[in-house]
Amino acid sequence: MNSTIKKDSPILQVIDLKQYFPLKKESFLQPKQVVKAVDNISFELFAGETLSIVGESGCGKSTTGRSILRLDEPTSGDILFKGISLPSLKKKDLRDVRGDIQVIFQDPYASLNPRRTIRQMLDEAMDIQRVLPKNKREERMLELMSYVGLRPEYLERYPHEFSGGQRQRLGIARALAVNPEIIICDEAVSALDVSIQAQILNLLKKLQRDFHLTFLFISHDLSVVRHISDRVMVMYLGKIVEIADKKKLFESPMHPYTKALLSAIPVTDKKKKNERIILKGDVPSPISPPSGCRFHTRCPFATVKCKEVEPLLRNLGPNHFVACHFAEELMQ
Repeated sequence: MNSTIKKDSPILQVIDLKQYFPLKKESFLQPKQVVKAVDNISFELFAGETLSIVGESGCGKSTTGRSILRLDEPTSGDILFKGISLPSLKKKDLRDVRGDIQVIFQDPYASLNPRRTIRQMLDEAMDIQRVLPKNKREERMLELMSYVGLRPEYLERYPHEFSGGQRQRLGIARALAVNPEIIICDEAVSALDVSIQAQILNLLKKLQRDFHLTFLFISHDLSVVRHISDRVMVMYLGKIVEIADKKKLFESPMHPYTKALLSAIPVTDKKKKNERIILKGDVPSPISPPSGCRFHTRCPFATVKCKEVEPLLRNLGPNHFVACHFAEELMQ
């Protein structure tokens, strides 16, 4: 665990966050429907750590990141950055906070303006956030290119002139340009080859040490999550089902869904046996999620209680939170 983490002082708090998206009605007779992408979740992010969010596609992990940034306005709940409520901020004040919370997107090409050189993009980012006066930005840009392992002459190039891995390095440089405290990495390495993934992950870890950064790392790749995380949060159908330190979660998962996810990780050591847990059925629709525990329709241990009563996220300790009625029994 990163030694800079202060467990008593979360830098970010997400409280009862809901993110519902209304569906367009096809007729006046059709009842109003909403997609419950994120449904009443709460968690904390501590300074200097990497908290990863994992889960199947559609579980709400990327929506959580977008809600924190207010790229999607939260339906309800609160998001506190150093005690400041982000949903209550006006646009002008929100712009200032966005300098402290940056994002690296999955597709580096789509997130870079194809009509601007790298110099222009970095200059624009620093100008919007009023980071440095113009006469000091050149030195800062050269530093940023050095930090992310790119040549200074690349400042004059356009995004299409770079490879995928280089474009992701440029996305990292742009995020660093405004001196953020938190960076949300939304599937930041999933579009890259495995060898390039490792380079970007090692770069992120180095930058975290050098600049005391805090990462919210969103990914579906558990091998990547195992490499970079301090803590891991598992989501299923808009809900948090488990949060724990990385080592505890990978070695002693408590929730049946987490166990199924971890069983899918390829094992290279022939001496270790990893029995694959195959979940039956598909993920239910977030428009009409199941009652009680949302995982009960696919859980091999589900009972009537699971169908009727929603489990609370409990601390089964230390700092190992699980939303399952029978987590203790399943561990025995």
